[in-house]
Amino acid sequence: MPYPQLDRNLLDVRPLEERENKLQIDRDHVSPDAQPHALTETTRHIVELTAKRIRAARDVGAPVMLTFGAHSIKNGLGPVLIRLLEKGWLQHLATNGAGVIHDWEFAYQGQTSEDVRKYTAQGQFGIWDETGLNLNLAILLGAADGLGYGESVGRLIEEGGHPLPSREALLATIAQAGDDPDAAERAAGAADVLAVAGRLDLPLGEFIPVAHPWKQYSVQAAAYRLGIPFTAHPMIGHDIIYTHPANHCAAIGRAAQRDFLAFAYNVARLQGGVYLSVGSAVMSPMIFEKSMSMSQNLARQHGHHLDSHFLVVVDLAESRWDWTRGEPPADTPDYYLRYCKTFSRMGGTMRYVTADNRDFLLGLCRELGVGGTAS
Repeated sequence: MPYPQLDRNLLDVRPLEERENKLQIDRDHVSPDAQPHALTETTRHIVELTAKRIRAARDVGAPVMLTFGAHSIKNGLGPVLIRLLEKGWLQHLATNGAGVIHDWEFAYQGQTSEDVRKYTAQGQFGIWDETGLNLNLAILLGAADGLGYGESVGRLIEEGGHPLPSREALLATIAQAGDDPDAAERAAGAADVLAVAGRLDLPLGEFIPVAHPWKQYSVQAAAYRLGIPFTAHPMIGHDIIYTHPANHCAAIGRAAQRDFLAFAYNVARLQGGVYLSVGSAVMSPMIFEKSMSMSQNLARQHGHHLDSHFLVVVDLAESRWDWTRGEPPADTPDYYLRYCKTFSRMGGTMRYVTADNRDFLLGLCRELGVGGTAS
């Protein structure tokens, strides 16, 4: 017998405009030309080395991938990431579900970051209509169209609304399922849209406009516009969009699966490339190690091995271990600095930097000659 479930339709979902936010993008954004705080000698050396490896990667056509936690968006670094995208220095961006949310909220209302302690005590944390409705709907429609999670939200921001298919088009897609696996997958996506549209009484066949007055700050919109992969790697229940009645996890899984495989595709091409992991202690190392294992499996079948990739891990935690020596022994605290340990096992060359994500990325922009004055 199925377990009983909480009914989200009974929640008091409030308008987003009622929420108090800590961050305002007009005030808190970081210009790519801003001056980073003083970097340590070690950090400055690794920034210089990273820029050198990025240039070498571009020369041989290998990807430069940047995976980051939500704080890179919350800290107002959208313009910095957009500059790196526009100048051709990044070929893949990846973040978690919270990074997607903060980027969208900045684009939509110019603000983000609610007071978690305050609103949890009130039973209101995360239970806001526009964020839950628009992000869930964007992913639902994007998944049905074969788009990934981040790509779907980028489309919403860049195109300014939701293109709802007609009921007739959805039923026709469902009827075409047959024995073809691809057709069955399209039919499942169409059925998802039909189910949610019925539950929410959505106007099928219409375009629902959603204005994004601050979309110039959106990294997802920029990536969508430029045709650069922006993949999102969520976990069910981790983000506020799961509190909304519009949430449909079948669509979340369909879009997130596409993003994971798009991420793995570029990891498989990382020979001679660069992977930057900035402020992501869990998501980045976990998806990278599975992607690298699959990539090595494929390479081995063709008599190759991926060894020339360059990994840079940036976080605030202090590490007393010299990771150029390999993995520390299990009786030292640094052995349990999980993300460093994971990346140190992934082959190639790994460097760890203790630095604020703002300062590292601004320093990298300057070193690449796309921000401030190149050092």
